[in-house]
Amino acid sequence: MEALIAQSAGQIQAPTNGNLITILSIDGGGIRGIIPATILTYLESQFQELDGEDARLADYFDVIAGTSTGGLVTAMLTAPNKNDRPLFAAKDIKHFYLEHSPKIFPQKRGLFRSIRNMLKLLRGPKYNGKYLHGIIREKFGEIRLHQTLTNVVIPTFDIKHLQPTIFSTYEVKRSPYLDARLSDICISTSAAPTYLPAHHFKNQDSEGNIREFNLIDGGVAANNPALVAISQVTKQIFHENPDFFPIKPMDYGRFLVISIGTGSAKVEKKYNAKMAAKWSVLGWLLHGGSTPLFDVFTQASADMIDFHNSVVFQALHSEDNYLRIQEDTLTGTDASVDVSTKENLNKLVEIGESLLKKPVSMVNLEINLSKTTENSGTNEDALKRFAKILSDERRLRESKNTNALSSDEAMNNQRAMHAINKATCIVKHPSFRLKAQTKSQTLKFVV
Repeated sequence: MEALIAQSAGQIQAPTNGNLITILSIDGGGIRGIIPATILTYLESQFQELDGEDARLADYFDVIAGTSTGGLVTAMLTAPNKNDRPLFAAKDIKHFYLEHSPKIFPQKRGLFRSIRNMLKLLRGPKYNGKYLHGIIREKFGEIRLHQTLTNVVIPTFDIKHLQPTIFSTYEVKRSPYLDARLSDICISTSAAPTYLPAHHFKNQDSEGNIREFNLIDGGVAANNPALVAISQVTKQIFHENPDFFPIKPMDYGRFLVISIGTGSAKVEKKYNAKMAAKWSVLGWLLHGGSTPLFDVFTQASADMIDFHNSVVFQALHSEDNYLRIQEDTLTGTDASVDVSTKENLNKLVEIGESLLKKPVSMVNLEINLSKTTENSGTNEDALKRFAKILSDERRLRESKNTNALSSDEAMNNQRAMHAINKATCIVKHPSFRLKAQTKSQTLKFVV
């Protein structure tokens, strides 16, 4: 199988050659992106055990979707290097966060830090984003959306038109104006309100049409992008994209989804109605070092999408094809999206590693926390199982594609022999000697 990966390095074979549609989804959450980066490092290591050291996540998923910090991770996993392999291995992403987060979110120290932060929020976003924008442009250069090594889906929100803008490789053919630089897409989906500035840019398609974008963090629309990714695939099936034949639009039983969260502070219960009843605009924007308004809308959308997916997969008796990995017990600075001290960054790595050892769970809106799923083992066990399924799916697709190519070659040879035999028969017939000579010359030219 290691040789197979080496031979077929590049975009994953289409689902029409296999049994499943495979999706990886990564939530938003600022520096808490270290948590999914740690989880993904483990998943990629399982692929490497099965298929060799060159195996990468982009080799196994039809779609990788990410919002905000998850959008940045998505781009890192799928952008091509000079050898048309992923720019980053999963293990490199964790190191990227550890190295660059303190410069993206510089921490002010001192007794009056909270006062300074409050005054700064009155003047503009908490961070100017210059370092983030610079490092993103340095890493991705001129790489555009259509160049990713597998399909990607990255939500943003257009504040001028007050509607989501979904950057999807599936949509580029129909809407060429969406084929933006990955750097602009990542800067846009990471532009969290109050934390980083909104991003404006223009994109020109191959026909010279110019489209203007005024974008902020995709988390305001879909902090958990799993359902957006599923919808993008369903849309392609509905439009009869041959990559998905013979899958039907409502054939959700064919989906395999791994959705990874960035953690939440549900267990801390740091807000309540009595407290919020007294908040002014400023209170909703800044309370105890957090931004309640941002916390509320990102967590609400993430949980609702998880709840929807859980119910749908259970209803279709395919719950074994859906895995949500989320940590609900963050407290204090662990739950922050921007506290980038060395201590906090290392703590987030530890949280990701311990999350692997925790039992598989699913969202339960009645108890307001995730509930352990019976007989499913740990998240580590589940990822091992999914890695084997995904590896087998890749093998199946590669073998079917190879057989299809062999069949096409045999058919072409058969047609060529038939043409030669037909020409020979014509040559032997005296009344058609001149015609046969002409056909024979034509056949020789074609061959």
